[in-house]
Amino acid sequence: MAAIVLTADNFEKEVLKSDVPVLVDFWAEWCGPCKMLSPVVDRVGENADGFKVGKVNVDDEYDLAERYGISSIPCLIVFKDGKEAKRSVGVIPQDAVEALVKDA
Repeated sequence: MAAIVLTADNFEKEVLKSDVPVLVDFWAEWCGPCKMLSPVVDRVGENADGFKVGKVNVDDEYDLAERYGISSIPCLIVFKDGKEAKRSVGVIPQDAVEALVKDA
C-alpha cells in the first residue's frame, strides 16, 4: 500500500483513530536525509502487513509537526492506539524501520 499523505484534515482519522499501528514519516522537500529515507519508507509501506504508513510534509503541516515536537527530520513515529509508541530521528536502514513498527 502506498504511503498516505497526512494533513491536519485527515490525521485524526488515518492515525489517531486507526485500528492498526501507523508509521508516520515527518519530512520536508529540502531535506537531504529525508530524500534518502523516503524510498525506504515507501518500500516498507508497499509490504505493510498489519500496519499502514503515512507521510507529513512539515512545511505544509507546521501545526502537526509542532504538536508532536518535531525538531529534527526525518523523524519516524509509530502510533498505536492513537498514541506515540516509538520514535526514530535520522536515516535508518530498512530493517530498522521494519523493526521500529514491529517492536511498537
